[in-house]
Amino acid sequence: MTKPALLTVDDDAEVLRAIERDLRRRYAGEYRILRAGSGSAALDLLRRLQLRNEPVSLLLADHRMPQMDGIEFLAQAKILFPEARRVLLTAYADTTAAIRAINDIHLHHYLLKPWDPAEEGLYPVLDDLLEDWRAGYRPPFDGVRVLGTRWSPRSYEIRDFLSRQQIPYRWLDVELSTTDSDTQRLLESLGPERDRLPVAVLADGTIVTEASGAAMAAQLGLQTSAASDFYQMIIVGGGPAGLAAGVYAASEGVGTLMVEREAPGGQAGLSSRIENYLGFPSGVSGGELARRAVTQARRFGVEILTPQEAVAARADGPYRYVKLADGTELSCHVLMIATGVQWKTLEVPGVEALSGAGVYYGSGSTEALACKDETVFVVGGANSAGQAAMNFARYARRVVMLVRGEGLAATMSKYLIDQIGRTPNIEVHTRTRVVEAIGADHLEALRIACDATGTEETVAANSLFIFIGAAPRTTWLGDFVERDDRGFILTGAAYARERRRPRGWTAAREPAIFETSVPGVFAVGDVRLGSVKRVAAGVGEGSVAVQFVHQYLSNL
Repeated sequence: MTKPALLTVDDDAEVLRAIERDLRRRYAGEYRILRAGSGSAALDLLRRLQLRNEPVSLLLADHRMPQMDGIEFLAQAKILFPEARRVLLTAYADTTAAIRAINDIHLHHYLLKPWDPAEEGLYPVLDDLLEDWRAGYRPPFDGVRVLGTRWSPRSYEIRDFLSRQQIPYRWLDVELSTTDSDTQRLLESLGPERDRLPVAVLADGTIVTEASGAAMAAQLGLQTSAASDFYQMIIVGGGPAGLAAGVYAASEGVGTLMVEREAPGGQAGLSSRIENYLGFPSGVSGGELARRAVTQARRFGVEILTPQEAVAARADGPYRYVKLADGTELSCHVLMIATGVQWKTLEVPGVEALSGAGVYYGSGSTEALACKDETVFVVGGANSAGQAAMNFARYARRVVMLVRGEGLAATMSKYLIDQIGRTPNIEVHTRTRVVEAIGADHLEALRIACDATGTEETVAANSLFIFIGAAPRTTWLGDFVERDDRGFILTGAAYARERRRPRGWTAAREPAIFETSVPGVFAVGDVRLGSVKRVAAGVGEGSVAVQFVHQYLSNL
């Protein structure tokens, strides 16, 4: 934690050094002692401290300074750090001005120069002021601060990116700046950059304007480039299956690289609560499960590139190659595809235009607090929709689930159905569907059809969260491996059921359970045809597949 700053300002260099010396003798152990030779220089320093979110405890300013006197400086400094104690240094002739400043800028104290000794004329006063400051001091948030507007898709993108990357951040809505003094002061410190929203202010004061996930990745030091051009195994996808494969492979000495397009954890990482995962009797959030798995993988030496995207794959002799979005091509002996699935889009008017501005795919954990006391609409009837509804019910006044089917029993776990039934502010509307999303720059209303009655109604709405099934993200593979007509990857288990070998299969043996139509290329988790769409199943497939990886490597 950064020490609080104690700033002294005087245009007389000799006097400034003497005051600084006195302050260091007494306070250097608990405070950072800073100095400035003019009011304008001191204000510039304070603005930098505010951008870095560093606390200021006391301001000690000489009154008679050219260009900007001490009272004018303290008045402007009060806007930046209103809780800092303000002390004016005066000569005997300036006491009238100091007393006026007590009324005008709520000056905390004035001191007559010179004092000698400091133990009698300076320290007792400052001790009392600093003790008073500490009594009301609350340590500032130590992390990334994001300024933007609630209905900006770019603002949502950066919040979602930071949340999924497990990076602490504080969200500051500039539209509420008139009622939020912290946001207002930070905006003033940004100067002209305040107009290039969203703006991210890093812990060290670095400003990232018009922030995006890619821009933030570079600033935050996330690894997007591989340390080598060859690995024994490359895993594409960082969901539960990919993470499990990485942990088991690396722990057994296989040099492993993981490439993740968004953030480790996959769709499971977006779940607000997973309550039926073995070993967590009280449930665990998807984000927490992902964080633990990433920590474990890195401890065993898995190299993780995120955010980074694989865009093509090929084979050449004993080597398998993966091409990344930045043009880099990496080679390996074993390629494991664990890219999972992505949410299907709701194809109705208005949804695409309002995506990120009131219409969201997935759990929307970053939006839960913003929905406080509002009505939230959730489309879908599977476990992911139920988990999201339970999460939103903690904040929203009312949660309305819109389900196309006759009920939830066929698609949702019983424990979730029971929880929803016991939650008074969740309503389940069956045989209903959204037919239009309405709004200019953000969602304002929904047109909803009830198939049971054949009627439609338009209802006010600010937030719509969509969970209508998922499809594999495998188009980047082209014809490299066999896929079914929906894009799921065929593996040894599917070929065994069909009693055939893969087309173009060159090995004398049969493909392993999780091996694709290309020897040495495996697929695990939700992306694989015939997989069980559960977190535990993905973890099991990833861990078991590593045994076949060892067999393949031993035969090279």
